[in-house]
Amino acid sequence: MVKLYKNFNINNHHKNSIILIGNFDGLHLGHQKLFKLALSYKKKYNSKIGVINFDPMPKMYFNNSLKNFKISSVNQKLELLKELKVDFIITKKFDKNFSRIKSIKFIKEILYKKLNCKFIFVSNNFRFGNKREGDVKLLIQNEKNYNYKVIKPKPLLKSKKIVSSTIIRSLLEKGDLNKANKFLGREWTIDGIVQKGRQVGKKIGFPTCNIDIKDYVLAQPGVYAVRVLKKKNQKKLSGIANLGYRPTFNQKKILLEVHLFNFSGNLYNKLLSVQFLKFIRKEKKFKNVDQLRKQIKSDLNIAKKTK
Repeated sequence: MVKLYKNFNINNHHKNSIILIGNFDGLHLGHQKLFKLALSYKKKYNSKIGVINFDPMPKMYFNNSLKNFKISSVNQKLELLKELKVDFIITKKFDKNFSRIKSIKFIKEILYKKLNCKFIFVSNNFRFGNKREGDVKLLIQNEKNYNYKVIKPKPLLKSKKIVSSTIIRSLLEKGDLNKANKFLGREWTIDGIVQKGRQVGKKIGFPTCNIDIKDYVLAQPGVYAVRVLKKKNQKKLSGIANLGYRPTFNQKKILLEVHLFNFSGNLYNKLLSVQFLKFIRKEKKFKNVDQLRKQIKSDLNIAKKTK
């Protein structure tokens, strides 16, 4: 059972552990490599593994205009971390007071006194403390003072590129879903509650589930082949989705609309998990509804062949 904490006041049996610090947005293959290494340390030193992550992500906290940025939600991240066999997770609220903590104080008061870390796993570009003054070099300089060891694994390379959350966001925004999914090690997924919409899809013969994407990264607006999981029973349904602004109907707000194959029933207010399998085409404005209907039929044929 993974223990969840909202602050650094952890139980004594979780002290003197292996600590991984970061946003871990998307928990991609690079992150997974880090956790596999941490597991080898866990076995070797008979220690526990803990994770420190932040909500909101510091970059989003300092930039109010950054609305669509996350690859994965907080809940998705927690579920993925549990699969990676960690023992406890600290999700610290990132606010004004915490952002002003001096880097040396963070090391002394939190990493040493509160957590008593044995090993600290961080990426090479890790920054912390007031105005991002602290870095990996500072952590290493204080190893002997505060009785911990910094582990800084080499980044994972795929297609001669470092696998990172930044590059995955860029791939999603460009519509390169195939490569983004390869770097993630799974299908990119949006979780959301089905909302009542304008019933436009139903009127033209393709009823949809409407989902607000909230602060997820805005992938290339367009049509996607998807797999949908109903969260309570984990039943898998195939479908097609439009992520975009619906220019044919002059809409301004970004929305995820999902049409499910061979399904009838009421999904309003249900939590769905939408897995993106294939990018079919970019969103475009049609002259009339008949043209749109014809295009949707063509898109459906492609989506139905996608596994």
